[in-house]
Parts: sequence; C-alpha cells; structure tokens
Amino acid sequence: MLAVSCVSQSAEDPLSGLEVGEVDPPDPPEDWVTVDVKAAALNHHDLWSLRGVGLPSERLPMILGCDAAGTTPEGEEVIVHAVIGDPEAGGGDETLDPKRSLLSEVHPGTLAERVAVPARNLIGKPDSLSWEQAACMPTAWLTAYRMLTTRSGLDGPGSVLIQGAGGGVATAAIVIGKALGHTVHAASRDEAKREAALELGADSVVKPGEKLGEKVDVALETVGEATWKHSLRSLKPGGRIVVAGATSGASPDPELNRVFFLQLSVVGSTMGTREELEALTELLERSGARPVISGTHPLSEARAAFEELEQGPSGKVVLTV
Repeated sequence: MLAVSCVSQSAEDPLSGLEVGEVDPPDPPEDWVTVDVKAAALNHHDLWSLRGVGLPSERLPMILGCDAAGTTPEGEEVIVHAVIGDPEAGGGDETLDPKRSLLSEVHPGTLAERVAVPARNLIGKPDSLSWEQAACMPTAWLTAYRMLTTRSGLDGPGSVLIQGAGGGVATAAIVIGKALGHTVHAASRDEAKREAALELGADSVVKPGEKLGEKVDVALETVGEATWKHSLRSLKPGGRIVVAGATSGASPDPELNRVFFLQLSVVGSTMGTREELEALTELLERSGARPVISGTHPLSEARAAFEELEQGPSGKVVLTV
C-alpha cells in the first residue's frame, strides 16, 4: 500500500526524511481493526516527528499521521481517534494513561491507504461531514474542544482569549468557541491572521500585548513565552489559562504574585478522549460549524502538502486517498 513515512530525522531539514512509497499493509492484533483511509489531515506533530522530537530514531521507519476518516471492512464510515491508551489506566480518561501514545509514535499512523487501530478508537462519521472535514477533527480540533470544555471550567457561555490565531488549534478554537456561545477574542502578531480570525467569527482581534476591551474568563495558550504575560494580564480575578503547547518557548515568567493575588488557575490540556471526539462531532452537526481546510493534496503528493504545512497555513492541510 502507499504510505508517507519518516525514514530519517533532521532538525534543520525535516522534509529530507520524508518518503512516499509502498509498504506492507497492517496486520492488526486481536481487538484491532483496519480502516481504509479516505482522507487524512496533517499536523505539526508530523513535522516534529521528522525533526526527531517525540519519535525515537530506533522506531524508524514510521508511517506518519494522527488524523483520518475512512471505512471499515464492513463498510461503516468512521473517524479515527488518535489516542492509543487505556481509559481504566487513566481513571476513565485515556489521555491520563501514563503509557498513552498517539498514532505514529509507537504504532503506524494514518498517512497511508490503510491504518490499524483498536476497535474502541472508532466513532461513526456523520453524513453531514465530508471525508476531508471529518479527517481534520481528531487532533487539533479535538485539542481545542477539550481546552474549551473539559479543561476551561466554563459551564456556559463565557469570554475567551485565544493566542496564536492562525495556528491549527487556535483556528479550531475560534470556530468551536463561537459554536459554544462564547465571546471570542483572538491575538496574533500577523495582520492577515487577525483578519482571518474575524472572518471565522472572532468578536475582536488584537496584537499580543494589546489590551482587550474586557477581562476574560479563560485564555487558551499554545504559544507560550511570547504571549504568557498577555494571557495572565487579560484574565478576570479567578480566571484560568488552559495550556496545550508552547511553540515560542516553555520558560515564561510565571508572575506568581499576579497568580496568587488574583487567584488565577493554570491548567494543562492534551488531546481528548473518544467521548469528547463524539461530543465534538455532535456539536458540529448541531451548530453547522465546520473545520477550516486550507488545501488538499492526493496522498501521492504528500511532499507538497508538507511544504504547505511548513508555511503555517490558516487551516488544515488534508491528504485524500
């Protein structure tokens, strides 16, 4: 079968280790199933793997990819949940399983004509979602959903600041935040990305560091050091920062005096559960919100798709099979 693999790693030239070619189809263990992939979305996780982060060299070659939608051998249309973990080991939450992994870290990923996953890692694909839209949901969109629901502390409409507008998780968070009824403020240093955030439905946009028109209940952080102080200073007393990444660096000044005096909370968030993926799917069906896709490419032209991903598109890049 045709697949996109990481065969070597380079921090300076990650695409030098990308290979598109024929590999053996998966031979799933007991309680796993195969999915014929119809569409698979790229994530920066794939670039990190090519750079040698999170994927040990002894596991190479490794088929890349976390996100996919396709059909089972019985013809059922499904979305693949990327977290390989045991909910019981995580107290009912597979993202808290100490041995959890994502597809393409230990087990071959989704950028292939076929992928094998545990049977519990499949949910039904609604007819209202295209294959390309469905393939976008399991990583960036699920991460944003968990940040805005399970980890935000909000039980109804609130006010949210989303840092790094234009990034995959941030783009998803703007759309999902509006679907949940929140007032959404987005921050980016790039004017075009601020304009794109407004087109997605953000109520206001600012440059990082600029004062908002109001203090917010929650700030979503995937940027880290470059925006950390702005996030802290934008919160209401008792507010919360939800952190799912630190692309600009992970050593910010924590401003502990502000944290304890205003009784702020800092909460980590990683991916999401199968149940949250189902809830996200239901939200999109109910609200009409849809993943933002910046480009599609055939699986055979994966290199062009990765080159697009490296440029930081405002939306998902999808491979079709």
